[in-house]
Amino acid sequence: MQFSIQREALLKPLQQVVGVVERRQTLPVLANLLVKVGAGKLSLTGTDLEVEMVATAEAEKLVDGEVTIPARKLFDIVRALPDGARIDLKLNGDRVALNAGRSRFTLTTLPASEFPTVDEIELVEKVSLPEEALRDLMERTAFAMANQDVRYYLNGMLLDLQEHTLRCVATDGHRLAMKETGLQNSVSTRRQIIIPRKGVNELVGLLETGDGQVELEFGRNHLRVRRGDVVFTSKLIDGRFPDYEAVIPLGADKTATIDREVLRGALQRAAILSNEKYRGVRLELSPGKLRIVAHNPEQEEAVEEVEADTHVSDLAVGFNVGYLLDALAALRGERARLSLRDAQSSCLVQEHDSEQARHVIMPLRL
Repeated sequence: MQFSIQREALLKPLQQVVGVVERRQTLPVLANLLVKVGAGKLSLTGTDLEVEMVATAEAEKLVDGEVTIPARKLFDIVRALPDGARIDLKLNGDRVALNAGRSRFTLTTLPASEFPTVDEIELVEKVSLPEEALRDLMERTAFAMANQDVRYYLNGMLLDLQEHTLRCVATDGHRLAMKETGLQNSVSTRRQIIIPRKGVNELVGLLETGDGQVELEFGRNHLRVRRGDVVFTSKLIDGRFPDYEAVIPLGADKTATIDREVLRGALQRAAILSNEKYRGVRLELSPGKLRIVAHNPEQEEAVEEVEADTHVSDLAVGFNVGYLLDALAALRGERARLSLRDAQSSCLVQEHDSEQARHVIMPLRL
């Protein structure tokens, strides 16, 4: 196996796949990248057995073959080389020689036959959508995923595909984030899959803003995303996601519309004196204003008042201030709408003029 390539042309695909490789591995070969030359292309593959990333690049002086090379070392070497360097890589026995100008490196290898790759997935549905739309969906919901929860199905993100709509939903049991986008082509059957947390993070890092399209291939046990010269594949979490639509409060007719940045600033200031463990603040609604009150065990108090478009009076509910701030940060409009049903209800946080993004926060008893 042999190829020659410009440093920048190799660095980008390396950056895309190296993040998948865990620093601590149970199998030595999982610390390596599969480097393959064939069909006139160079391909790089990284995996941790849960997520796989394959990136291809144009190269010269190609000699077909495949081998696995230590991922982090190869990436660090290429990144440290000067801009514009020409890299020549050649397999000699069980080692590879990497030459660039006056720099010479020799790296150990492991056989490509030991490298685990994902087989062809059993395709059940395929949709296409703008890359920027998918990135926006995932970025604005990923923060609500659980982390190492015993309810393993919460440690990931739900992709809910139905008719002309794709929804991303995440919850940790205390809050829920949902964002949807329309699809050009309809699907006949509703499909729900759960992508694990690492897969979500890697996919968000891969997607870019721009006018490109991505293809989502829904399999029985995998999701595959095709974007340009990169193919991302993730195993799915085998579990049943909670009925998230039942969590969205119905009849939440007590609303307040507030300037989003003004509300964020007030919450951030009040949070300074909130209880460090529970981070609770009390929202008190009265006609024309919202009062935010925070206390802590040292008997300190913070009170903030902001103007609000509301006619609600004598309604007070407690919430985790961090959850409120996360929800507001995920909105895009200038004004946010808070909707409540009563003093024990969850809070529905939305953009004033859009129903596409919804954030539900469970109440705290203060």
